[in-house]
Amino acid sequence: MHPNPAFRQMPPDRNLAFARDQGFGTLAVPSDGAPLISHIPFLLNDDGIEVTFHLVRSNPICRLVGDGLSARLAVQGPHGYVSPDWYGMDDQVPTWNYVAVHLVGQVQPLPDDALRPMLDALSERFEAMLDPKPRWRTDKMTPGVIERMMRQILPFRMAVEEVQGTWKLGQNKPEAARLGAAAALADSDPQLAALMRDPPDAKPIA
Repeated sequence: MHPNPAFRQMPPDRNLAFARDQGFGTLAVPSDGAPLISHIPFLLNDDGIEVTFHLVRSNPICRLVGDGLSARLAVQGPHGYVSPDWYGMDDQVPTWNYVAVHLVGQVQPLPDDALRPMLDALSERFEAMLDPKPRWRTDKMTPGVIERMMRQILPFRMAVEEVQGTWKLGQNKPEAARLGAAAALADSDPQLAALMRDPPDAKPIA
């Protein structure tokens, strides 16, 4: 996480809402060598205290979990290069603006019977984003096929103990400079530009 406090003012509920909406992140766990990393879709519950996900059985992370394993789930949002020419100010340097939220906690295995409901919830969550497309559901599969496929994956949960967020959107620059950079990004990265024009942490939280 970026050390500048100007970029770390987002309250936990907004960070959790961002992570929940993204639904995809990078799971990192310690190992004897370099940290092990997996890129996973996930579900974050309404209370923001539990992440559920699955891993392919052959993933080495599965063998490390045991009864519990410390982990970090990094969730990436819009990001992009910012040229100093866009600020309209002298003596500026290039930078990279971005949004990222980290969830830290303990990963634990779930019982086998938790897998099918998790898969159904995951597909329902992401199929809903495709409306008005009719929803795909596991019961559309030939009997026996989904059961065979599920034998290759394992269900897990992460109990969220810490929430960290960085929303680096030019809040440390004068408003005119921030808006100038946002205007320059409007065509190439409209999502990042919109956040830079109106940084969420500049608004009161209801």
